Amino acid sequence: MALNPTKEVSVYTDGACRGNPGPGGYGIILEYKATKKEFAEGYRWTTNNRMELMALVKALSLLKEPCRLKITTDSKYLLGGIDEGWLLSWKANGWKTKKGDNVQNRDLWEKLDELLRHHIADFAWVKGHADNPENNRCDELAVIAATERATSLDHGYEALNPKP
Repeated sequence: MALNPTKEVSVYTDGACRGNPGPGGYGIILEYKATKKEFAEGYRWTTNNRMELMALVKALSLLKEPCRLKITTDSKYLLGGIDEGWLLSWKANGWKTKKGDNVQNRDLWEKLDELLRHHIADFAWVKGHADNPENNRCDELAVIAATERATSLDHGYEALNPKP
């Protein structure tokens, strides 16, 4: 079945971590027409790359129907997985890197892959902490979540990497 979504949604995401690993958080802005909604969540023990991925996973999970998405991120890790074809290569290689190592954050990459199948997505990279107001706001939300509300459990990370 071909996707032909009619709603166009702008998605802005950012992740933050106080230490790496350490307490982390993500910030999301979803824009549809004149409506803008913000979301954030903090985790007690995680990594920055996981928060970058988690932000987009959570954003896509909030959408109730297939959409045309313009996704803006400052994460070269996230963008590399999509635009440079890492995700496709990892899947084809049984979730192994070119060097034969296990792919880090596989749980989130698998979830992201599944969620993206329901949408038509264009990705754009912006320099972090620069002049993109939505990216800067997502960073603020992520930092607040990481420093003031880092109570959620990142099951995919803490199960393998218990907090010392």
